[in-house]
Amino acid sequence: MKRPGRVYLVGAGPGDPELLTVKAARLIADAEAIVYDRLVSREIIELANPKALLFAVGKEPKHHPVPQNEINTLLITLAAAGYTTVRLKGGDPFVFGRGSEELMAVRDVGFRCEIVPGITAAQGCAASVGVPLTHRGLATGVRLVTGHCREDTPLDLDWKGLADPDTTLVVYMGAANISEIAERLVSEGLTPSTPVLAVNNGTTPRERRVCADLGTIAHAANEAQFRGPVLFLVGAVVSLYQQEQICPLLREVVPLSPAEAEDRVYA
Repeated sequence: MKRPGRVYLVGAGPGDPELLTVKAARLIADAEAIVYDRLVSREIIELANPKALLFAVGKEPKHHPVPQNEINTLLITLAAAGYTTVRLKGGDPFVFGRGSEELMAVRDVGFRCEIVPGITAAQGCAASVGVPLTHRGLATGVRLVTGHCREDTPLDLDWKGLADPDTTLVVYMGAANISEIAERLVSEGLTPSTPVLAVNNGTTPRERRVCADLGTIAHAANEAQFRGPVLFLVGAVVSLYQQEQICPLLREVVPLSPAEAEDRVYA
């Protein structure tokens, strides 16, 4: 009797393949089948076993060539056939990745499914541009929201709650609606001068950044003509951004000498 397959919902991180977790890299290399999204880089896919089955099920705004229910069915079919399957999703599977839907679909028919978290875009992009998500005296909390909605459906967000000057707001998938988002935040109390940083293709060699404020971000983002995913960081922490800084993720690490290492005491 053929052994039952197993599904792993794996976060591929924000883009840079070096930001994969050790477990994610191992599972990708060992998988017999990989079902991956559009935002997963070629460098990450190349970590797969050459004999692995590869299924591209990427989605784009307003264009879903493979509907979610068909992705669920594919995962179940692969598990039923006995494959060890990695469902590879950009960022973290449980942060705007519809991972919970896939988890329930697989488990509901009796197959094992494990979640492997990844660095979500909010963390990756913030680190890449050197902007902390929280900072004493500037932000005591963080809120992650999606700026994307179904066609012909208005953005249904807690605008009053989001317009909190003590909280960093991170907007995923908001490029198409950034004008409305900025206007609603201002109408609920944030000042037009609240700083905003747009990060396009964060943590990758194609990363681009535009710094503006709520009053000007829609125009600035439109002028930038971004291609690919855009993340918006909104709040006082953006005032710490320095455009000419070296990307923190690329800073040279100076190793300790043996003597220094011996003297270093770790808590």
